[in-house]
Amino acid sequence: MRFTIKREEFLKGLSTASRAIASNIALAVLANLKIELDENGLFITGSNSDLTIKTLVPYKSDDVEVIRNYKEGGVLIQAKVLTEAVRKMESEEVTLDVIDSTIATLSDNRSNYRLNCIRVEEYPDIDLEANGTEVILSKSDFDALVSQTAFAASVKDQRPILTAIHLAAGDGLLAQPGMLVAVASDASRVAYKQIRVPEEVKFVANVPAKFMVEVNRLAEGCETLNVSFGDKKALFAVGRSIIATRLIAGDYPKVESVLKQATSYRLEINASELLKSIDRVTILSEERQNPVTMIINDDYVEITARSSKVGTATERIDVFKYEGENITRVFNSEFVAGALKALNAEDVTFDFPADERRAFIIRNVSDDSTIQVVSAMRSA
Repeated sequence: MRFTIKREEFLKGLSTASRAIASNIALAVLANLKIELDENGLFITGSNSDLTIKTLVPYKSDDVEVIRNYKEGGVLIQAKVLTEAVRKMESEEVTLDVIDSTIATLSDNRSNYRLNCIRVEEYPDIDLEANGTEVILSKSDFDALVSQTAFAASVKDQRPILTAIHLAAGDGLLAQPGMLVAVASDASRVAYKQIRVPEEVKFVANVPAKFMVEVNRLAEGCETLNVSFGDKKALFAVGRSIIATRLIAGDYPKVESVLKQATSYRLEINASELLKSIDRVTILSEERQNPVTMIINDDYVEITARSSKVGTATERIDVFKYEGENITRVFNSEFVAGALKALNAEDVTFDFPADERRAFIIRNVSDDSTIQVVSAMRSA
């Protein structure tokens, strides 16, 4: 295999595929990128077994020649070394020439690298064929699904199912025909989002949240994503790239009861003002998760944070609407701040149950497609 390629286009492809390569890979061969040149262009694949990204660098882009002086073939080259070498080269074009099954040269008019490589046949077979239920999502809808839920998924592996975003269309958790529901929870909070899809679309899948975030990043600049959900994998076609992610097996916890729980008190308040107040009172502590106390009555909403080492900070908000008796609630400041940011709303409502120990619900006043639930904390 041999080719001369526009360096920036090559680097873009290498960087995209490399996002799938983990730092601690159990299978040594997956530290390499799979590079294949055929009649369609240059395909670059990276994988860590759970996430695979395959991207295409075409021969031409906008009628500009990208790849020339080429001979088809394939090779495996260590991802980090190859990507960094191309990144630091300064010429407009670089040339990769595979001498035999163990050596490849990378060069421009100034630099010359002699790189160890592996036969392409050593790479494991990875299924990148679409199967199962297929749906086309707009980038804006997909971004909303991810940005308004993924932050609430667990980052701990003790309960793998909670590291996923639960997706259900036309069936499963709270899903109705014509709706795709996304739910994420770390057992202390729940984030819920729904978007419209064709009524015939039906599937249930638990997709790792961190992979959904990665797909959303790679989809920047795209208008749509073609997505397929099979029994064990989800496949995303984004621009010139295909991203395959494993699904997490198991039944997602039932969260319907907390989303539909009865509430007794309602507070409507400006989200930005509340977020600023929380931010100001929590500067007392290095721990952003410190509890914050909210006192609500007809005259004011008071936000207080205390630190035994530093002192006490208090904020009062005078512009709000409230229905109910005087109450006091304690919450994790990081969780409420995350919920407010995800809602991306001018005004929000807090719906509180009568029992101060029960979780409360936060909604966007002007958009009922998103729900955030935060567990209450015990008062001191």
